[in-house]
Amino acid sequence: MIVSCGEALIDFLPAKTAAGRPASEPFPGGSPLNVAIAVGRLGSAAGFYGGLSTDLFGEMLVAALKAASVDVSLATVSDRPTTLAFVMLADGNARYAFFDEGSAGRMIAEADLPALPKTVSALHFGSFSLAEEPCGSSFEALMRREFPDRVISLDVNVRPTLIKNRDGYVARIDRLAAMSDIVKLSEEDLAWLGGELSPFAERWLKAGAKLIVLTRGANGAVAVSRHLRVEVPSAPAKVVDTIGAGDTFMAGVLVSLDRRGLLAKDRVAKLTESELRETLEFAARAAAITVSRPGADPPWARELA
Repeated sequence: MIVSCGEALIDFLPAKTAAGRPASEPFPGGSPLNVAIAVGRLGSAAGFYGGLSTDLFGEMLVAALKAASVDVSLATVSDRPTTLAFVMLADGNARYAFFDEGSAGRMIAEADLPALPKTVSALHFGSFSLAEEPCGSSFEALMRREFPDRVISLDVNVRPTLIKNRDGYVARIDRLAAMSDIVKLSEEDLAWLGGELSPFAERWLKAGAKLIVLTRGANGAVAVSRHLRVEVPSAPAKVVDTIGAGDTFMAGVLVSLDRRGLLAKDRVAKLTESELRETLEFAARAAAITVSRPGADPPWARELA
């Protein structure tokens, strides 16, 4: 089972009432939740670990996870509020305003971390839950506890408005990357970090990472390991918005490897050029379906058959 760890929230997306007035429509969201749903929809065994609320928004999130056959039994459930994110779209790109103080997800403490069953083969981490406290330290502790024995993937997925201590956050990303087998980041993440791919890839690979993946939107993706560099183009798509595209791509990487028996620490480190290219192409096709419809709405396996 691939367990995605991090925030689960409600995205309020721009909409209009029947009378044509501006409105906001609620959708399940949060990068790790999106990855979990995409993994489940694409056909791999999926789980989610994060803070879920007993409020009505929490009920929406649980329903969305279960509809994609995602196991929620590991989650920490409380009566704290669900995180809310209001989204504005400009030229198909999303801008966010987060309301997260004292939320069920943010307040996860190290004492809440679950024991993981042997069926968990991989853990995925990412996004703004790594930038906040106490949850950021808790997820880092979970990765440190589990990385010797399970495949770890990390999506940097920077949310600049939520980062209060840039140096501390970058130091955490470096520590997490060193414990990860797969690290994904976007061109926007790379620009915020302030560098080119090569220095970051070299640093993280030397520290312990096995595979670095950079998504470049319409320009496709590139992956770098200690012995390979593979580039693939994006798959054709009519873009409605980009919400959830990177999450679907990340899930596509994990599911593609899982389907072929390659989601193991020793196998990820030794992927061949053809294995890596097939993985990236599958992920790109999955992401192309997500961007063709509004909101974070990952494809089902049948759509990629």
